[in-house]
Amino acid sequence: MKYGYARVSTEDQNPALQRAALKKAGCQKILKDESTGATAKRPALLPCLKALQDGDTPLIVWKLDRLARSLRDLDAPPLTGNAAMRPAA
Repeated sequence: MKYGYARVSTEDQNPALQRAALKKAGCQKILKDESTGATAKRPALLPCLKALQDGDTPLIVWKLDRLARSLRDLDAPPLTGNAAMRPAA
């Protein structure tokens, strides 16, 4: 299964462009967070990462900045604890 993740950081942002791109990429399930960019809390992201199984396409995002604000955020849990988010050996 292909999982997509969308995030908007302000109330006036519309996730429609992200959703359309994720659907076009073949995502069967799209999870979305609505939060300010200043917070690292992503309530939809952790369940999405936990749902990934062996054989699934890794998580698909529209742009990398929708997943994390910085490289430091990418190197922090919950992203580092998930095999689907690590490069293949």
